[in-house]
Amino acid sequence: MISRFYLENYLSFQKVDLEFEKGLIVFTGPSGAGKSILMDAFLALFGIKEAKADLSETTIEDSKISYEEFGIEKDDEIIIKELKKDKVRYFLNSQSISKKALTLFANNLVKHLHLKDNSDFDSIRLVRFLDRLSASNDSSFESVLKEYKESFSELTNISSQLKKINDDESKLEELKEFAKFEIEKIESINPKVDEYEELNEIKKRLAKKDKIEEAILMAKGIFEFRTSVSKALDTMDKDSSFFDETINELENIFENFSDSLSELEELDIEAVLDRIEKLSSLQKRFGSIKEAIEYKDQKQAELDSYDNISFEKTILEKKVKVLTTKVEELASKLSVYRNSSAKVLEEKVNYYLKYLYLSNAKIYLKDKQIDASGKDEVALDLNGVNLETISSGEFNRLRLALLTSISKFEILNNGILFLDEIDANLSGKESDAIATVLKELSKSYQIFAISHQPQLTAAANQHFFVDKQNGVSSVKILDAKGKIEEISRMISGENITKEAYEFAKNLVDSK
Repeated sequence: MISRFYLENYLSFQKVDLEFEKGLIVFTGPSGAGKSILMDAFLALFGIKEAKADLSETTIEDSKISYEEFGIEKDDEIIIKELKKDKVRYFLNSQSISKKALTLFANNLVKHLHLKDNSDFDSIRLVRFLDRLSASNDSSFESVLKEYKESFSELTNISSQLKKINDDESKLEELKEFAKFEIEKIESINPKVDEYEELNEIKKRLAKKDKIEEAILMAKGIFEFRTSVSKALDTMDKDSSFFDETINELENIFENFSDSLSELEELDIEAVLDRIEKLSSLQKRFGSIKEAIEYKDQKQAELDSYDNISFEKTILEKKVKVLTTKVEELASKLSVYRNSSAKVLEEKVNYYLKYLYLSNAKIYLKDKQIDASGKDEVALDLNGVNLETISSGEFNRLRLALLTSISKFEILNNGILFLDEIDANLSGKESDAIATVLKELSKSYQIFAISHQPQLTAAANQHFFVDKQNGVSSVKILDAKGKIEEISRMISGENITKEAYEFAKNLVDSK
């Protein structure tokens, strides 16, 4: 339970310092005094609302919650602090904590209920609750749910692959023709790696053929002086072998080059140039001859896969059939668990409805198209009438019974419930019924509620009055006399009548 709450500089509140007891705690006061603002400040300390106060702090006792990461054990005093300067910072027992981690910590301790939010009847949310309830009641449920989710995910994946094959199959001939065209286009050229470079080298030599032949012819005269040079070196007693080797090597070079030039004469020049042009077109498109060959191999692999598509399709169809059967069986197993949990929840809801002058709520499962959550959709009705056609008063009381029941399962004993205008726009009888339920619930939980009706206010264990003077809000606890006077004001307005006072006194005494 929250034993203390402290606040500095939050909108119209300059400073608040309050101490609380167990049970039902009610805040009342004129419209615009700051009751909802104060409630938001509480909720901000648990990460449920945005923090706007310069400083806020709360002390929690007897929480029955442990948090090993922060060294918190059951029954330890817990202090949560929010500090806002350049940015908002949160502290748990003087240790810094993120808003996300704080919210996770508070999930099993705090619940915020407000009637303006009707999403509590949403089927997806209720299915998730039934799953949590099923898991807490039967340890085998989680393994079934895990297997279902894995199988459904696999089925979705394989079904997607099969759909792609079916889509490809419809345009298979077009894909085959394109792959064949691309392969034949490259194969008609039949390129070889490095061929383009080699042919370009031949092209260069062809361009220089006449100049090279003329140069060789002019240089051949050197060989006429071979004998004269050798004799001169011998006469000088110099070894002429180096000259003989050099002149022989030069002669070989000239002869080899002349032979290669003779071979060029046998080439079809037009064919070489045409080949170079075709290889050049491949280089321009693919970047290199190597990449062109790789592209051809890729298209061949695609063509082969198209030929195998019927075989792959048959395999995937068999897998889909097997997985569909498995998923349907697991979905039915989940339904068994959820049906059982729905009965437990229905029993608890009807337990609270009897205090709200209602009965015969039914919570049941309807089949829907199977999805990631299964095949179950949760539906509710009251005395055989669906939610769309019951009165607003019945709707609000049924919702309170549902929220109270869910909180009973999900929030620890000694947990904390925040109720925002839970009895707004209700009749006296409906307000009295809600007060009865919340009084019963406050035996297990500490409940903070904003009230506009005398019935719930009269049932409060602690009653706080919120007021605003000259733009500044304040809050104070009321004693027994002050409580009766405030309830009288709620009944008759600022000019309290004797009848209103007597009614308020009798109402408080009856609670």
